[in-house]
Order: sequence, then C-alpha cells, then structure tokens
Amino acid sequence: MTHDLKVLIVEDDPHVLLGCQQALALEDIPCIGVGSAEEALAQVGDDFAGIVISDIRLPGIDGLELLTRLKARDRSLPVVLITGHGDIAMAVGAMQKGAYDFMEKPFAPERLVDVARRALEQRGLAREVFALRRQLAERDSLEGRIIGRSPAMQQLRELIANVADTAANVLIEGETGTGKELVARCLHDFSRRHSKAFVALNCGGLPENLFESEIFGHEANAFTGAGKRRIGKIEHAHEGTLFLDEVESMPLALQIKLLRVLQERTLERLGSNQSVAVDCRVIAATKADLDAASKAGEFRSDFYYRLNVVTLELPPLRERREDILQLFEHFLQQSSLRFDRVAPELDNHTLSSLMSHDWPGNVRELRNVAERFALGLPAFKKTGSSGTPQGLAFAEAVEAFERTLLGDALQRSSGNLSQASQELGMAKTTLFDKVKKYGLSH
Repeated sequence: MTHDLKVLIVEDDPHVLLGCQQALALEDIPCIGVGSAEEALAQVGDDFAGIVISDIRLPGIDGLELLTRLKARDRSLPVVLITGHGDIAMAVGAMQKGAYDFMEKPFAPERLVDVARRALEQRGLAREVFALRRQLAERDSLEGRIIGRSPAMQQLRELIANVADTAANVLIEGETGTGKELVARCLHDFSRRHSKAFVALNCGGLPENLFESEIFGHEANAFTGAGKRRIGKIEHAHEGTLFLDEVESMPLALQIKLLRVLQERTLERLGSNQSVAVDCRVIAATKADLDAASKAGEFRSDFYYRLNVVTLELPPLRERREDILQLFEHFLQQSSLRFDRVAPELDNHTLSSLMSHDWPGNVRELRNVAERFALGLPAFKKTGSSGTPQGLAFAEAVEAFERTLLGDALQRSSGNLSQASQELGMAKTTLFDKVKKYGLSH
C-alpha cells in the first residue's frame, strides 16, 4: 500500500468513529476522522490521496449527497457507505451511482479493515495509472523535456517554441554536457519535419578520409572498398533535420563543400556527376566560440554565418543552480524505474553537496550522480579529507537553495504570493522582495 494513502472516516457517533480509527490503526492503516460531511469536503482537496468511508445518516449534508459531491470532484475516488438497518436498498442504489461498497451496522473490525484495504489498493492503482499518463503527457511537452524553472531555461523554451517550426538554420552553443543534442531533437520534434528523419553526425568522431563519403554518400566502386551505393547523411536527412555535433572539429576543406550544398540545395555522391536535390534543415552544435575561431582563420567565416541564423545559448549548470534539485529528482525517478529500485530519500549531506558542487560535466554529470544515488551508492566520491566536492561558496549555495525553495513554492501555488508566503512561513513583503531579487516569475 502506497505510504501516502489514507482513510477518511465520516461518522457523527464519536464512539463508532473511535472504534473505526482504532481498528485501522491496529493494522497500520493511516486514517483521520471527522464528524460531518462538511468537514470531509474540506479535507478532500485536489491532491487527496486516499479513500472515504462515510455513514449515510449525518447531520447537515448526508452521506448520499457527500458521495455525489466527491464523485463530481474525482470519479476515481472510492467511497464506502455505512448503513443502518433498513438502509440496504438505499445503499445498493448508491453503489449504482458510484459507491465502492457498503457496510451494514454493526460490522466487525475485520470487515472494516478488509474493505478499506481493497479500496486503498484500487485507489493506489488508479493514482499510478494517472501518474503514468501525466508523465507521458509531460514527456511530450517542452517543459517535460527541457527541465528547469530558471529564467535562462524559460527563455530557452520560448526561443525553441518560436523557431522550431521554421526553416532557419540554428547554432546551439554550450559546454559539454549541457544538453545540445536534446535541444536539437526538440527543434526537430516540434517542427513540421518531425515525421521525417533526424540525422545526427558527430563531426569530431569520423576520420577525415571517411567524412566526405559519410556525409555526401558514394556510388558503387567510387573508391577501393565501395562495393555498393551508399546514401550519405545529408541525403538521408531530406525533408528532415541534419544535426552537426561538434561542428568546430569539421576540417576546413569539408566546410566549403558543405557550404556549397547548403547554398545550392544539391549534392553529388562521390563517383557520380548527377546532382541530387536535398531539402534539410541544418542544426549545428559547438562548445567552442566559432566567432573567435572564424576571426582566427580556424573556422570558415562564410560557413559560420550560414549556420548562425539563430543562436541558442545553453547556460552551464553552475549558472542556473535553482534547476539542480528539479533535474536531480527527475533523473532519480528515471533511474529508480530503470533499476527497479525505490527512490531513496535525499539526505541533508547530499542536498548540500548538490547545491555546492561546481558541475564541470553539467547536466550529464548530474544524471550520473542521480544514477549512483538511485543504486544506494554515495552520490559524490570523496575528494580530500572533508569528503565534500569543491565548488560554490557557502553564501552562494544558500542563495541557490533559497531560490529553489521559493521557485517550488510559487509553482505549487500557481504564482499566488499570499498562498506561497503562508506555506513558507514568510511575510508577503519579504517574499515579494526575494522574488524580485532572484528574478522569479509569479
């Protein structure tokens, strides 16, 4: 039984209510009791995780009306009705309207426990299905793929949404591990080209003598070992997207050949004189400063300007620390599912280490840390006598943690400052000042 599921008992007879609570408590089933339907409705919010067991005959709103109102809020909520003598026909009718089960007074404690357990099990399964459906929906959204509440990530999502469904070439700049290929895939998936091929080519992972054949393709017998025709990466990306990763490592001689293809929208396979028309969107990624490289003669300036129609800059993780906990929780849940483990609780030492670490490997490093933690291993390897990873100063770590807490509270309250300040135990004026200080949206 999921730990957050509980039983809400609605009974105006205090002796019966106490007996029900004791019977469930003896079986380690969490429960709370109220004396009226009005109190029950106040307890059952949108995030209520549990079931309701209610007497039919109550002062004010009766159990049948309570059933109707609860099912209107949440059709999957199991509601069990307690009936008195002569109310059986009424209870059967209520089950036709959605009641999970009914118990006739007097009932044995074992009967109460059995019904509660079955209803809680059904509730748990229903909530798991709902959570999986929500995860699938979120996975298909930009917010579910480009994770982070920092202003930089909000702006990045807006830019992706704005340029994804255009033909403009895009240059993605960012350090190793910041998620450049993920952004490229989002640009493809949220465009009208999404049903066509997304072709990724690591420009630094191919020997120069094979690069031309790989990207342009070749005819049979074009060179020694070319036994049959091969379609190159560009042609394969026709009507789709060509992703050039580590484009800074592309040899200068090949840059001019690729530039000609991008300008003329045609190519010739090696060993062929026939032009092949191609229409592909080009997205390039680099960890280098191509502007400086082009000025230094290390990268062709005309090729750089062809790629640099739209530039997306991915900030390193150390510059958006308010996103660390959200990313860590996301990777931890993914890893726990993959390893078939229960996600461990985040302890204070790990929390402090996450917020103070400098993250030279960026998001990729954070994912690896989450995987180790999911396996029950120390999230960080010890580095020196203190065992604490080197990185951020204490004051900066505290600010980053505070920014994260405030951002989470604002998200839960849908930007309502009054509600967020009450949850945080902070004066509304203080919260407003901190929201302004950290540039948080509300």
